[in-house]
Amino acid sequence: MKRILLFVSGLLLSLHGIAQSRLFVEAESFANTGGWVIDQQSFDVLYSSYLMAHGMGKKVADAETEVEFPQAGTYHVWVRTKDWAPFPKGPGEFRLHVGDKVIEKTFGADGSAAWQWYYGGTVTVPAKKTRLKAEDLTGFNGRFDAVYFSTSKDDTPPNDNLELLAFRKKMLKLTDGPTDAGHFDLVVVGGGIAGTAAAISAARMGLKVALIQNRPVLGGNNSSEIRVHLMGRVDQNHYPRLGRIVRELDNGDPGNGNPDAARYGDQRKMEVVAAEPNITLYLNTHVYEAEMDGTKIKSVVGRDIRTNQEFRFSGTYFSDCTGDGTLGYLAGAEYRMGRESRSETGESLAPEVADDFTLGTSNLWASLPKNESTSFPETPWAIPFSDEYHIDDHKADWQWETGFGNFNTIYEAEEIRDHNLRAIYGNWSYLKNNKGDKYKNHELAWVAYIGGKRESRRLMGDHILTQMDIQEGINYPDGCVTATWTIDLHFPDERNSNYFKGEEFFAATTHIKVAPYTIPYRSLYSRNIDNLFMAGRNISTTHVAFGSTRVMRTCGMMGEAVGYAAYVAKAFGTSPRGVYANHLDTFMGIIESPLNILPVVPLQKN
Repeated sequence: MKRILLFVSGLLLSLHGIAQSRLFVEAESFANTGGWVIDQQSFDVLYSSYLMAHGMGKKVADAETEVEFPQAGTYHVWVRTKDWAPFPKGPGEFRLHVGDKVIEKTFGADGSAAWQWYYGGTVTVPAKKTRLKAEDLTGFNGRFDAVYFSTSKDDTPPNDNLELLAFRKKMLKLTDGPTDAGHFDLVVVGGGIAGTAAAISAARMGLKVALIQNRPVLGGNNSSEIRVHLMGRVDQNHYPRLGRIVRELDNGDPGNGNPDAARYGDQRKMEVVAAEPNITLYLNTHVYEAEMDGTKIKSVVGRDIRTNQEFRFSGTYFSDCTGDGTLGYLAGAEYRMGRESRSETGESLAPEVADDFTLGTSNLWASLPKNESTSFPETPWAIPFSDEYHIDDHKADWQWETGFGNFNTIYEAEEIRDHNLRAIYGNWSYLKNNKGDKYKNHELAWVAYIGGKRESRRLMGDHILTQMDIQEGINYPDGCVTATWTIDLHFPDERNSNYFKGEEFFAATTHIKVAPYTIPYRSLYSRNIDNLFMAGRNISTTHVAFGSTRVMRTCGMMGEAVGYAAYVAKAFGTSPRGVYANHLDTFMGIIESPLNILPVVPLQKN
């Protein structure tokens, strides 16, 4: 009897061990992504990147990787995915291959827009080392977050994003914490024009700088991924010193949505940064945690959007150049989002009642003529167009825009992008299949899958720039960045709104001209986080004033100013506010100098 009990006990332990045989594979970590692209835009929601088959209607090459199972045997399979256009069934269908086996179930077109785990049945793995392959079936943006294998059918992974984050870390063996990347004088989070300029100006003044960007290229909206041209003037400066770095990063004006990616100067920006020995560049790294010491940021944690390796960056000063105000939000900085009321700000252009309205996000696109006729499928899942309403053009400009308070530009970034894609594909399908004489030889050459955002959080500083500051040209003593752009506040195009009320994707605007004016330095640092600067579209303004400050050459000059301010703060061992309160003459002396000057005071040592 005792032997029987021992045998049963051993059998149960053995079965329990088998039940724990599991493998978690992040989609973005596939060694060969093929024609699939890595999308990190929803990291702040999903705490992960994912792979997407962005083929513009043509099947993309398979994504493949080799994995090692705990043991050979039979495994249950789950895939975390969604149907991005369930109207009623979307086009993002794909299948998974495990070794030489094909999972019978297809994924990505199940009629639910929510990210969730889909059970794919069982597969027998003959050897521990096995190849996985994701096969796109449509070319229309199928996507998946992760693949999970377990020898137990009851071992379904969690679906709640926070619970899944803990599960990811455990399965990916990230629970020991991030790798220490070192201590920096200035940690710049965000590698758009503002962040890149901030890093360069600080580095040239002798600061040790970390530049952290969550994409594989620099430039943000001006990169080849998004393709928005630079606006704002650098040649009407009150202070000729500012704008020189922006000029170095400027690759000319290719317009919006140019199909020639090289025209946006990704390589140029990389070369300028690489030439700076004081900059350590971290591409593909998304900052999602701030570690605080009271009201000061002590360090930030970022995760590589492909490998999932985590890094900790400690610093004396930090600059939020994310556009979304991500670092400020994580640190507890005061911020606003949406429009203030007229009674609060006194601005004639403000609405009577405060609301959540924000300028939207654009996904630009372009077609090119071919030497022969081309086709494009019908798209019953896309936004429907007709003879009565369609957009008769071969490419997009800034007007292709979704948001306007109908979507949250941060937490619904994926939904905004997908709405834009449904508009682009639906309109193009209509043009190809109904205006053959004009478009029969045209083919989609490029569609942005990364959204070009305009507005989200604005971090509050000691000064909040207003419409009156701009239109009255008030010259504050700390006015440091010259801005020239109009007050440019977008709103839904009236005709588009008539046809797609609440789901607008096409914008209009009224330009209110202004004379060149200066943005106060006090709008470039947080009023409640002691060591946080900001530059870019997330600085301290009202919604109305933001309409003028948001363009990229102006944002780049903000970055330059922040780099110089960080130098002054470091030199005197003070805070960003302390630069204004006690060392404004030194800071403005650097801003005003027409020459490349040597440091005016020696830097403090750490």
